[in-house]
Amino acid sequence: MPPTRSTPAVPRTRPARPARPTVRRPARLTGRRPARLPVIRVRRQLPTSPWLFAAPGLLVTGVFILYPFLSTVANAFTDRRTLVPGRFVGLANFRELLHDDMFWIALRNSVLYIAGVVPALVILPLLLALLVQKNIPGIAFFRSAFYTPVVASIVVVGLIWVWLLDERGLVNALLQTVGLDRVGFLSDQWLLLISAMTVTVWKGLGYYMIVYLAALANVPRELHEAAAVDGAGAVRRFLTVTVPAVRSTMVLVAALSSVAAFKVFSEVYLMAGPSGGPAGEDTTLVMLVQRTGTGLSGRVGYASALSLVVFVVTVVLMLLVLRADRKEES
Repeated sequence: MPPTRSTPAVPRTRPARPARPTVRRPARLTGRRPARLPVIRVRRQLPTSPWLFAAPGLLVTGVFILYPFLSTVANAFTDRRTLVPGRFVGLANFRELLHDDMFWIALRNSVLYIAGVVPALVILPLLLALLVQKNIPGIAFFRSAFYTPVVASIVVVGLIWVWLLDERGLVNALLQTVGLDRVGFLSDQWLLLISAMTVTVWKGLGYYMIVYLAALANVPRELHEAAAVDGAGAVRRFLTVTVPAVRSTMVLVAALSSVAAFKVFSEVYLMAGPSGGPAGEDTTLVMLVQRTGTGLSGRVGYASALSLVVFVVTVVLMLLVLRADRKEES
C-alpha cells in the first residue's frame, strides 16, 4: 500500500480575551491618600460694593435729572432771570399764570393735541399691526416702510411736511391741478394744529405698531378659531377677542402717547415757527416755556413755574389712565 501523507497538526489558539476595564479603587482600599484640592478663599463682600456698581448710574441720574428738577422747583418760587439771581416771591408766578392769556391758549392747544392724537395712536397702530402680522410675500418690506418714520429725524420730517403743505407746496399744486383753490395749511390757526397732529400720528404709527405686534404674538390662536366656529366675523372677533387680549397694551400706548402729545414741541415749532403760528394762537405749553425762559432777558422763574405745571398735569394724566384701567379690570 502506498504510504499515506500525514497532515501537520494545526495548533489550537485560544481566542483573545477582552481587556478588563481598569477599576480605580478608592484610596481607603489601596492605602493611597486622596489628592489635595486647591483651597479657594472667598473674600467677604463689603457693604459698599453694590453702591460702587450703581454709582455711575446714580451720578448721571442725579446730575442730569434730579438736580435740574429740584432747581426748577426752587426757581418756580423766585423772579430769577437769565443773568439775575432773583429773589423769593412765593406764589407770585403761579398767580400770574392765572391771568396770562397766552398760558390758557397754550393749555388749550396742548389739551386739543391730546384729544386729536391719542385716539388715533391707540387704534390705527393696532389695525396696522393686524395687517402686517400676516405672513404673506413682501410683508417685510411694508413693515420696514411703516417703521421708517420712527427712525427719521424729526427735523427732516418736519421740513418735508412743510414743503408738502406750504402754499406753493406739492399738495396745493395738486389741488390747483384739479381746479381747486389753495388751502392755507400753515397759515390758518386750526389747519396748522391739525397738520401738526397729522405729522405726530404719522411718525408714531410705526413705533406703536411694533408694540402691538409683540402683544398680538401672545394672543392664542385657539381663541380666534373658537370664535370663528361660533360664527363670529372679522369685526366681531376683533372686538371680542383681539381688543380684550391687548387691552393692557392699549392702556400703555394711551399713557405714552398722552404724555408725548401734551409735551409736543418739535412738530408745532417746525411748522408754525418760533412765534407759534398766526398771532401765537398755536403755541403749546412747552413752546411757551422755551420762549419765556430763553434769551438774555429770559424769565427763568416764570418759565420754571410753567414747567412745574406741565409736570403736574403729566402726572395727573398718567394717574387718570391707570385709574381707568383699574376700573375696567374690576
